Amino acid sequence: MNLSDDRYAQYALVKEMMETPKVVKDFDLSRTAAIAEKIKAAGSLLYTGEGSSRIFPAKNSIRRVFTEGITLGVHTEGSRQAAMYDLSETAVFCASNSGRTKEVVLLAKQLKAEGHGHVYGLTANEDTPLEEVCDDTLVLKCGWENAVAATKSVAEQALCYETILHHINGSLNTIDLHALADKMEQALTTDIDSSIVKTAIEAPTIYFAGLNDGVAEELTLKTNEITRKKSDFLEGTYAVHGIEEVMSPEDIVFVIDPIEDEIPKFQEVLEQGVGLTVVAIADRDTPFPTIKVPKAGALSTYVYLCAGWNLLVEIGLAAGIDLDKPERARKVGNEVTPEN
Repeated sequence: MNLSDDRYAQYALVKEMMETPKVVKDFDLSRTAAIAEKIKAAGSLLYTGEGSSRIFPAKNSIRRVFTEGITLGVHTEGSRQAAMYDLSETAVFCASNSGRTKEVVLLAKQLKAEGHGHVYGLTANEDTPLEEVCDDTLVLKCGWENAVAATKSVAEQALCYETILHHINGSLNTIDLHALADKMEQALTTDIDSSIVKTAIEAPTIYFAGLNDGVAEELTLKTNEITRKKSDFLEGTYAVHGIEEVMSPEDIVFVIDPIEDEIPKFQEVLEQGVGLTVVAIADRDTPFPTIKVPKAGALSTYVYLCAGWNLLVEIGLAAGIDLDKPERARKVGNEVTPEN
């Protein structure tokens, strides 16, 4: 992507993607300290929300807890299912950019009616129905997004959860936001091979495979919103455990940060068996055509997400899509009203 080119600059979606590195660079690491102390005292945390407000922020955070051995019970669930659980001993983070997502607001209201004392909100707007019912609310600094597909807000939401964990773990000094922002910008602006874009446009289905840390799954959702293509998220080795039966040689699979021991099986089943195209998004060379990004260590998920956005914009533009105006998708999927 390149904002100096009007082909990109005319779209709010691209502008908001390109604003993400500055959002990261300007993030105040101290702003989550107070809530982190409250969550640490609770000892258990559930992240909830719908769509992009939950997928990457929550799952990236859960991966961080387990890879770093942080002493905190963490889970994620959609709001309707979370409402079926006994959450009396669990802090709950309710994410909704609008602060008006029906499922999220109703869960928060239910918990407060039950006397719950650890209900927290994460929104991009002040004075919302969600903020009214939560014990404490973090309001994003990135501002409201004009494009339907959420981008910069997703990164800031993830940073909120990220820094909460680092406050709890006492490892805040390991986060270099300026270095991360620079690497995210590189991923957003790197050239994407036109042959990869052409194959994706012609593919009946675009698949994303990778770890269950929210990156591949979020890019699957963004594929629907940005390129209007059918897509599917293949967690772990799901791509080689049965779905190959219905895959087409014209399909394409993007593997995010492939695990070395799994690469031979992907080659055997997908490239040789199905005959489809496999492309990696990675910070190293792989046996597949590779969209290469800078190494960012434990924060590499943010860089991979940006590389995926870059890819999807190129596919959408090459396919003649209006990136800002999906025909059916809405900014607020299910908005709470005074009646409910």
